[in-house]
Amino acid sequence: MPYSYRRRRVSGVIISLVILTILLLGGALQAPQGQNVAPTSDLRPAPAATTVPSDALETLKLLSVKGRAPKTDYSREQFGSGWAIINGCDMRNIILNRDLVAVEIDDTCKVIKGTLNDPYTGQIIQFVRGADTSADVQIDHVIALSDAWQKGAQQLSSQQRAELANDPLELLAVDGAANQQKSDGDAATWLPPNKAFRCQYVARQIAVKHKYSLWVTPAEFDAMSDVLQACPAQTLPKA
Repeated sequence: MPYSYRRRRVSGVIISLVILTILLLGGALQAPQGQNVAPTSDLRPAPAATTVPSDALETLKLLSVKGRAPKTDYSREQFGSGWAIINGCDMRNIILNRDLVAVEIDDTCKVIKGTLNDPYTGQIIQFVRGADTSADVQIDHVIALSDAWQKGAQQLSSQQRAELANDPLELLAVDGAANQQKSDGDAATWLPPNKAFRCQYVARQIAVKHKYSLWVTPAEFDAMSDVLQACPAQTLPKA
């Protein structure tokens, strides 16, 4: 085996361990280029209750229910100018490394290939990094940022919104086409075609909304409740 190849493989293993450590222990949130974001430890905590039930249905009942606010002044930049960088790795590649298997990583912390068992469609996707293939797997904000803006995120600080947009709880690696189809829909307008994942999907949305004090519309509350009737013991994800 050529020495340079061995060195790349060893570097990839080291980077994988660094990313795993980030996900397990957390790290200092560094600003993406051009973005002024304070370290995570300096961010004010999101104004959510300190005690969170583990049950998704019970937590749903704690969320405020009211109408959608206007989309006035929304832009992606309200949630930061790009992916946060943690210990030299950007959040896109951290999430790819978390959600894919058989992952290969280059020396710059980029995932160059891996296999995704897509939660939204149930399909197996072979991911290969490249200009024509990277979009096959996208990182979805489970609560679309424009939807979050209209349901309470306007009241968060810019630092809190940047934290929300880069929170592993809010991010999933998914089929690109399904992510585009979802667009900025909420649970009342879009659910994963893979019905086996719907309970987990709704539970993740509830966890994010509770953590960041976002509300749900009446139609969204009903849609989430309907999904959880099939899995009343569904628990909330931790990350």
